[in-house]
Amino acid sequence: MKKRFILLFSVIILLLSACNTNEEKKQEKAASENEKDTITYESENGPVEVPADPQRVVVLSQFAGNLIKLGVNIVGADSWAKDNPRFEELKDAATVSDDNLEQIIELEPDLIIGLSSAKNIDKLKEIAPTVTFTYGKADYLQQHIEVGKLVNKEEEARKWVENFEQEATEVGKQIKDKIGEDATVSVVEKFDKQWYVFGDNWGRGTEILYQAMGLKMPETVKKHALKDGYYALSEEVIPDFAGDYLIVSDQSGAKDTSYLESDIFQSIPAVQNDNVFVIDGKKFYFNDASTLEYQLEFFKGKFLGE
Repeated sequence: MKKRFILLFSVIILLLSACNTNEEKKQEKAASENEKDTITYESENGPVEVPADPQRVVVLSQFAGNLIKLGVNIVGADSWAKDNPRFEELKDAATVSDDNLEQIIELEPDLIIGLSSAKNIDKLKEIAPTVTFTYGKADYLQQHIEVGKLVNKEEEARKWVENFEQEATEVGKQIKDKIGEDATVSVVEKFDKQWYVFGDNWGRGTEILYQAMGLKMPETVKKHALKDGYYALSEEVIPDFAGDYLIVSDQSGAKDTSYLESDIFQSIPAVQNDNVFVIDGKKFYFNDASTLEYQLEFFKGKFLGE
């Protein structure tokens, strides 16, 4: 009898032990699966736990084109991105801003991305994991890699950067062979009745022209716009900032270029030599991966006639 009791007790212990082991394995498996659901991104402000495969991203500024190129779904984007006629992927996305928190809450985002200058960042963090970038802290290509890291697609982002650099460098060589090593290029824009000239990191194709291709800017542009990225000027002095080639960013969609017929513009050698390329400012505004591809093809066609 005693032996039977000991045997039965041993069986019960073994069964309980097996149950506990199975339960521990289930918990470990569940924990492992949960870990795979998120990654830790090392942001400017410290580590942030974000979705490993974000499905509902709200982007408040600047980075919509990076996400589009990486195939990430965007449920809300800033007005500048929404106004870009090239971003067809955003047609169903809501137009959002950092001061309309209720609208962002309704979108149920699993990730929010914006600039460090955004409003209500602490409140945004209560809605979903929020990561911000300081404009210009990373160069335009490294920025794409950082966005890639954030959405767990770093390898894809790095591959894109590598291919882009190779193509842009080659196109730049071809352009310099055609127009000359010393030929200069300026990028100007009229916005809200004010003219601007741009340095080498303010969108509108400046990163490609000056950084990737290595084309030259006039000394006046270098002196006034290189440091801050842009410089406001009156129409009367545009000839002083115009290079051998003049890129005009038109925020109206290049629908009315009558200003090129003015006496001021007609006095510019680039205009006289038909070396003016008018660009649709809304398509050219940013320096994200999607926009950079478009800009590169545009300049390739205009400078090389391809």
